[in-house]
Amino acid sequence: MDKVWLNRYPSDVPAEISPDAYPSLVEMLEKSVQNYADQTAFINMGQVMTFRKLEERSRAFAAYLQNELKLKKGDRVAIMMPNLLQYPIALFGILRAGCVAVNVNPLYTPRELEHQLTDSGAAAIVIVSNFAHTLEKVVKNTGVRHVILTSVGDQLPRAKGTVVNFVVKYIKKMVPDFNLPQATSMRTVLSKGRRLQYVKPFLSGDDVAFLQYTGGTTGVAKGAVLTHRNMVANVMQAKACYGPVIENGRELVVTALPLYHVFALTVNCLLFIETGGRNLLITNPRDIPGFIKELKQNPFTAMTGVNTLFNALLNNEDFKELDFSKLKLTIGGGMAVQRAVAESWYSETGTHLMEGYGLTESSPLVAVNPYDLDGYNGSIGLPVPSTDVRIVDDEGKVVGNDQVGELQVKGPQVMQGYWQRPGATKDVLTEDGWLSTGDVVRFDEDGFMHIVDRKKDMILVSGFNVYPNEIEDVVALNKKVLEVAAIGQPHDVSGEVVKLCIVKRDDSLTRDEVIKHCREHLTGYKVPKVVEFYDELPKSNVGKILRRVLREADKEKSAAH
Repeated sequence: MDKVWLNRYPSDVPAEISPDAYPSLVEMLEKSVQNYADQTAFINMGQVMTFRKLEERSRAFAAYLQNELKLKKGDRVAIMMPNLLQYPIALFGILRAGCVAVNVNPLYTPRELEHQLTDSGAAAIVIVSNFAHTLEKVVKNTGVRHVILTSVGDQLPRAKGTVVNFVVKYIKKMVPDFNLPQATSMRTVLSKGRRLQYVKPFLSGDDVAFLQYTGGTTGVAKGAVLTHRNMVANVMQAKACYGPVIENGRELVVTALPLYHVFALTVNCLLFIETGGRNLLITNPRDIPGFIKELKQNPFTAMTGVNTLFNALLNNEDFKELDFSKLKLTIGGGMAVQRAVAESWYSETGTHLMEGYGLTESSPLVAVNPYDLDGYNGSIGLPVPSTDVRIVDDEGKVVGNDQVGELQVKGPQVMQGYWQRPGATKDVLTEDGWLSTGDVVRFDEDGFMHIVDRKKDMILVSGFNVYPNEIEDVVALNKKVLEVAAIGQPHDVSGEVVKLCIVKRDDSLTRDEVIKHCREHLTGYKVPKVVEFYDELPKSNVGKILRRVLREADKEKSAAH
């Protein structure tokens, strides 16, 4: 596509970035430590960690990996923990040792964990004790030789940390019994590492920084190979788009999405490290009252999240009492931002909720809405600098910008491929570097991209394509609806019909009311035929509603009848 969108960005957003602005993420961290040494880098549970402390602790961690564990450049080290101060220490320690970070979702089942540890060939894992029982079940079936264990309160002052660990283990009973005799505590690692010599490895942009696992478009989780250059490029792309409103060394970003998720990893952790910002780490964002208490104590200037998180905050009365005077940047991603949520966010906070778009395979940012956007436009924005996009049809043939089709992306942030899966790589990456996203999009006349839907989520009603996002957006406009998902249900006559899965905000909501509302806003074949009410909808670790799980449950229910 010709870059018609470039003149839609404000004039201070450059058309191109340098993916080689830093030789590696390690150099990027070191530069920020030089510039912001005694400023706060991370805040968690009231405890502050400066850039200098992050440098000292991550260097000790790296020295331990190199000397005690004898790990070499390119060895994989898994991290399995929620947002704690231990996360950035381990992450930058791994990268500074020249190793590859393998982010693991702490909510994984033993089967999922075993697959990821085996597939990545991880030699070591850093894990929080709450999830150690899962590791115990599978560690002997993997190549993991070293286990580094930490508890939730370990980076807090000793007295407070002891209390937190006691409460987590004995009062809240959040640490199931486990037996990992080979484990070394992270406290021991840092204590020993301080006395060991750290040798900085030579790292180039082509060295692998992350194996970032994703379900991708099909089957078992695959590791997207993301190099230092991929990640540096994406940080610089994010900075190009948001940099004009970010004051170096002066921002506080709310990090409620887990850092093991690529969105928070790049847009919160890495971008705000580069710009000298503070990350407020929220360990349990599902505890909305606790989350809001943290927000009250830390005047925040930026925030990222998914639609369900913003919706949950907006439905809490205490949230409305917060001071939003410093907030200037709110970014939604991971799933579609609904109009009703975006408009409520603006009316409560005075700041636009700007949707961005990306995927694990592109480090992740592909498109963002410009920082000066005036109001919700339903789009995922404009491609970020140094990024080409095009639309292809079902045969993979490039079609015009006025067509609807699958989005393909090319740029310095696109992965090298899937770890040890040449076949799967070939399915999504052309020889000349175009990545097939699996997302169906259209462009409007201003060059803004609109996600029509995931290819596999599309509902086919009597030969017509129906896109769940559109239906959900309409249903969410009804104030009595808290959450909604639209899925296809098999039908003898039309092939499929639209089924709505709804969590009520108001108990008086009825099926007929929902259908009537849809008829006012949607053409006939898009109007749902089935409405079912739920207490809650299944969600991913970042709060994305899982249509796939709803479809499978629906299929099982039909089979039982």
